[in-house]
Amino acid sequence: MTAAPPAPTSPMIRAAIAGEALIDLIADPKDGKFTPCLGGAVYNLARALSRQGVGTTYLNPFSSDRLGQDLSAQMRADGVVLSQPNPIQAVTSLAVVNVNESGHPSYAFYREGVADRQITAQQMQNDCAQHRALDVVCSGALALDPRDQSLYMPWLKAQKSLGQCIVIDANLRPSVMPDLDSYRACVSSFLAVADIIKVSDEDLAHMQLEGATHLEQAQRLLKNSHAQLIALTLGAEGAWILTASGVRVFAKEPSALAVVDTVGAGDSFLAGLLAALVNLAPMQRTLQTVSTLTETQTRQVLSHAIASASLCVQQRGCVPPTWQETEAWAKAHPSVV
Repeated sequence: MTAAPPAPTSPMIRAAIAGEALIDLIADPKDGKFTPCLGGAVYNLARALSRQGVGTTYLNPFSSDRLGQDLSAQMRADGVVLSQPNPIQAVTSLAVVNVNESGHPSYAFYREGVADRQITAQQMQNDCAQHRALDVVCSGALALDPRDQSLYMPWLKAQKSLGQCIVIDANLRPSVMPDLDSYRACVSSFLAVADIIKVSDEDLAHMQLEGATHLEQAQRLLKNSHAQLIALTLGAEGAWILTASGVRVFAKEPSALAVVDTVGAGDSFLAGLLAALVNLAPMQRTLQTVSTLTETQTRQVLSHAIASASLCVQQRGCVPPTWQETEAWAKAHPSVV
């Protein structure tokens, strides 16, 4: 386990996260040996957001097996509140990760009958109702599987009706979906509920949106959705934030990084973005902050998000930075436009 970060600035739960928690078996590109790492995009996001100082609860249960208990222990060490603290008998999800020479991962998942899928919309709704300060609700990645739509969609719609800021990380995994047309339609239905959408250039390619460039595709997605903000990540080429009010900001690291791998980079980026939004106006509801962002504020948010991802890619596996580490990196390595 990585060391626990400083205690969150507020004990109140501001964010609820639901989706997969699994073990990444990361293959060494040189000798093929596997290194087990705690992971799953949504699991990483919960850890990363808590380490950024935002009170966070994770809604899915963990297995009673050794792997599940390792996942649970790391969550607790990072300050995440577990809505389902009692382990269950179902096994832990696995992902086999092959990383190429540039550090880019590809995945194969083993997820039948696993612990993190043993959840109901009503249970998630009940757990969220326990936190009066809750105003950010996040999901995405493998939770966007059409086979789990009946679990997550009713919960998200119920939370949206309460005025929560709904965050969806597209994070598409088409290689493990048996019906790609159904999968794309399901992802689109989740994005239609979102107030904040995070997509990568690869996500947009898989979604087959119209547009000559990834930026044009993201602009079309924003125009055709009810989202207030879209974050588009381009790997080492930087990132964009586009808002419904017309703000359009781009930034990237000023120089190349010593990349170990990119596992968890997008999750750390999204955590940095959300933490920066929460900290812009801590006493204000996040959805209101998002809907009134100025260009200067948007640049601040994007800079923090990029710094968070940059620190992650310089570690093996997903080791999300704290708020203080991220701010220090952003100050020493200001993003360029």
